[in-house]
Formats: sequence, C-alpha cells, structure tokens
Amino acid sequence: MERQEILDKHQQFLFPCVANYYQEPIILTEGKGSRVRDVDGREYLDFFGGILTVSMGHCQPEVVEAIVEQSRRLGHVSTLYPTENLVRAAERLAKMTPGELKSCFFSNSGTEADETAIMLAKVHTGRHEIIALRHAYSGRSALATTITAHSNWRPLPAAIPGIVHGHPAYCYRCPFGLSYPSCDVRCAHDLEELIQTVTTGQPAAFIAEPIQGVGGFVTPPPEYFQVAVGIVRKYGGLFICDEVQTGFGRTGGKWFGIEHYGVEPDIMTFAKGIANGMPVGATIAKPEIAASMSGLSLSTFGGNPVSMAATNATLDLMVEHDLPTRVARQGKVLRDHLEAMKERFDFIGDVRGMGLMQAIELVEDRQTKEPAAGKASRLMETAKEQGLLLGKGGRWGNVLRIAPPMLIDDDALAEGCTKLEQALAGVK
Repeated sequence: MERQEILDKHQQFLFPCVANYYQEPIILTEGKGSRVRDVDGREYLDFFGGILTVSMGHCQPEVVEAIVEQSRRLGHVSTLYPTENLVRAAERLAKMTPGELKSCFFSNSGTEADETAIMLAKVHTGRHEIIALRHAYSGRSALATTITAHSNWRPLPAAIPGIVHGHPAYCYRCPFGLSYPSCDVRCAHDLEELIQTVTTGQPAAFIAEPIQGVGGFVTPPPEYFQVAVGIVRKYGGLFICDEVQTGFGRTGGKWFGIEHYGVEPDIMTFAKGIANGMPVGATIAKPEIAASMSGLSLSTFGGNPVSMAATNATLDLMVEHDLPTRVARQGKVLRDHLEAMKERFDFIGDVRGMGLMQAIELVEDRQTKEPAAGKASRLMETAKEQGLLLGKGGRWGNVLRIAPPMLIDDDALAEGCTKLEQALAGVK
C-alpha cells in the first residue's frame, strides 16, 4: 500500500484510542540495528528502542535466526507441555535475578506479568490491598489501568478496589515542597501514614518501577526503596518490582534497576526488552511464594517455543556483550551530552535517569517549572525532521525519553546526541 492508503485504513479500521506519534505518523517498514526506514524509504535513528523493547537492535541477526529455526521445527504448544526453550529461559532468569527469586510464569506482556504478580501476592498473603505510586504505569487491563496513575491512560474509574497510590520520589517536583537530601526521603516515609490511614493496615504488596517509565523516567534517590520497602514489609506486605523497562542492563552497571538500591524483591516482572521485541512477559518469585498458587493455571501463548527461542537468543547476546558494563560506559557519554545541553538551553529543567534510560524535562521557566508540553511536541517533530526518533512521557507530556537499543555503537550514539542538540536549537 501507499502511505496515505495505510493512514486512511488505520483511521477507518482501528480504535481511535490507538494513538500514533507525530502529526504525520511514520509508517515503518524495516529496521536494522539502531536504524529504521519508513514506507517512503527515509531512514531514522531510533533513540527510543521501540519503547525500550528492541533491547539489542532491530532485526538482530542472532535473534532472527533463532526465531526462524524454531518456527521450522515447532511453532506452538501451550504451557500444558514443557519444552526445552521454556525451562532454559526460566533457569537463566533464576540465575540472573537478585536474591532468592527462582520460580517463573511466562505470559505475553508486561500487563499480564503485573497481573500475575499481584494475583500471586494476594493469594500468598491472603490480603487484597495493593500500594502503587502516582505517575506509575502498569498496562492496559482493568487491573493495570487501576494501578496506573495517569488520567490520560485510565479510560474508566478505578475498576479494581483496594488499590492506593503513594507519592513517588519525583525530586524535581517534590509533592512536599522539599529538597533532597534534606527532605530525608519524606515521600518514602509517607507510605507509613498511607498504610495507616487509607488501607486496613494489612497490604498485600507494594508494586513499583525502579525508574518510572511512562511517568517520565522519574529516578528515586539511593535510599528510597530501602525505606519504602522496609515500611511495607513492616506491615506484612510483599515487594513487587516492575522491571519491564529497567531490566537486563538498561540502567547500566547492574542487570536490574532495583539492584542499584540494595533491595531484594519478593516478586519481579519483565517484558519489553527480554526478547528483543517478541511478545514475552515473565513473572518470577521466591519459591515459597510461587507455591501459594496451588490451583490450576496456564497461558495459551505464554512461554511458546518461538518466543522462548527469542528470549534465550536475546539473553545470550546480553551476556556476551556484558550489557551492564557496556551500558554504564555509554550511559555516561549520553548523560554528559544531556547535561551540556541543559547548560545551553534554559528550557531544560531537569536531566535524569540511569544508563541508556535518560530523560530531559522541558519547562517554560526554570523558576516556576511550568511544564512545556508544547515545546516537547515541537521538539519531537523537529527531531523527526532531523531523522531522530525520541519518546515522550510524564504527566504533562513534557518529558523527552531517550533509550536507544543497548547494542548501539559509539558513532550512532554520538550522532543521536548531535541530532538532538540540533533539534533543541530549532525549538522556540
């Protein structure tokens, strides 16, 4: 089809809520490594990694070959049948993840992974209340949208009872009007009052992203999770760590985002980058917690042979390239560029993130911190014209999210930073 025909059919046959980036959406047709091409043959540098999902690179040869080879042999069995690919992936996750996490359940998405984790926490504790955070995002199901704390992503009022939202460690916009570190992480300590006032005092679990993704890469200070999780465990709750965006070296220096905070989760969830773009979700838990799910369950497509082949090939690449070390080095290069851009452009209010998961928050005025959503939209369009794809997020849509594939080479990383600076210079 020609470009306009595709756009017309998209408008005619898809739900209107299926949003696209850009005033004139880009119709992508192929990709290789850190670059993609559209239907008109124009090339773009993907600085957002398919929403942190293309972890290694577009059409990464090793992953493609694993998918093709497995597809020729066996395309599908449900979880009613064990396969070698399934148990290999589960064993590898058990060895990679921190602490005592060992037992896995595979599904198809981050939404399902979080649903599984919350169900497991409720079954294990015999409790039903869940603590989440404002600015969180957990997916598109009834439960996931109730956990999500962005009005634009919640089509219905809270559909699941018993979910309350605490304050995240959004230091740039502290809800208490304080400054770190003199604040003594008030946002984390506030969870105790939250439990004592708007719950029964018996939470089943606390679910949180180490760095809030859709929230605009909100990055807590080092002691936040030790305080927050300590309070939740004091009241008998479990800690569910949502590593859908932060997992597998993305934050640099560690395999998982929560490892920067010295806290071991009771349950952890994954999706996105785990299989370089294949639809895989995973939930891993301590064995005694997983054993609480004594009833029957299955996932028709979760853990299927093809998806697990992609998962194992992706994990092979991650280990082969020592992603935590690689991303730490490249993340510092990226962060140094962004900090220099902040010095040059006074509408950059904040730079934050870890590794190859960095963000710039745009404001109209640094003193008032008035969000500059319009500038963010214009910057997206200007960067597109420069051949650079970025992500956007935050409550006001004023945060630019940068998360290229983690096998991006140094030249492409430098090129992306140059294009971004050129785009910033073109924004008024």
